[in-house]
Amino acid sequence: MNEVLTVEQAKHIGGYTLELIFNNGEKRKFDFSSLLDKGVCSKLRDMDYFKNFKVDGFSVDWNNEIGFAPEFLYENGAAI
Repeated sequence: MNEVLTVEQAKHIGGYTLELIFNNGEKRKFDFSSLLDKGVCSKLRDMDYFKNFKVDGFSVDWNNEIGFAPEFLYENGAAI
């Protein structure tokens, strides 16, 4: 049985990029720039808002408004 993928840690590393550590031990970086024009994600353009994320035990979350499936972040992130 496969374990559910979750984000364990996240760190802002510049611009709209976060370094993510997943529960499988892998580290990836994800650039959110391409998502800033899509619906509610436009709120992430505000750098203060962008930097104010938290890891909620499952994924990265912004104010309970914006979240992404860990699988999406993993599959579209760049291995570090």
